[in-house]
Amino acid sequence: MNGYNFQISGAELTALSSGALWWADQRLLVVSDLHLGKSERMARRGGALLPPYETSETLTRLDADIAAMRPQTVICLGDSFDDLAAAELDDTHSLWFARMMAGRRWIWIEGNHDPGPLGLGGEHRADLRMDALVFRHIAVPGTTGEVSGHYHPKARLAGQSRRCFLIDNMRAILPAYGTYTGGLASQSTAFSDLMGPEALAVLTGKTAQAIPMPR
Repeated sequence: MNGYNFQISGAELTALSSGALWWADQRLLVVSDLHLGKSERMARRGGALLPPYETSETLTRLDADIAAMRPQTVICLGDSFDDLAAAELDDTHSLWFARMMAGRRWIWIEGNHDPGPLGLGGEHRADLRMDALVFRHIAVPGTTGEVSGHYHPKARLAGQSRRCFLIDNMRAILPAYGTYTGGLASQSTAFSDLMGPEALAVLTGKTAQAIPMPR
């Protein structure tokens, strides 16, 4: 397992190089902002035409994380689909989800793009508290023990922009897991009221690499 270990509110967590979060004590895997169906949504609304392969590519990576970690519970932290229409999956992708979900608890957290796919089963929550941690889509300033997504954070190292976790003593903000997702630089003022002075950016990619959060 390639990851960076850290602690929030007494919970021992691992930021995986894939962009997923692992909580070993709970056998819990967390991913955020899959944005499945983005190419279809853009084409439907007259936007740029992108190769329509991102759903399969994103599910392939998620499937690999599930096979490697064997979680008892999976949490999708919102914006799992790019909009409600994109949640209408074809048979291949629906069966793919059914196989990944089989035998484990699967929780869809409500995002600002979608409330979670009602046709795929699992639990649907606005947020979820588990022991000392709370899982939600968008971070709330002043909250302790928070795991969220939404912002798609990125940070630069050696001139290269990479998706990253943002981590401090109070919270972790996860990178976007989906293939066709943009990002918000860690220097953005959106993070000013959220991340403490000790915050780290944990870059994803071949390895999980922690650096002081660029500001």
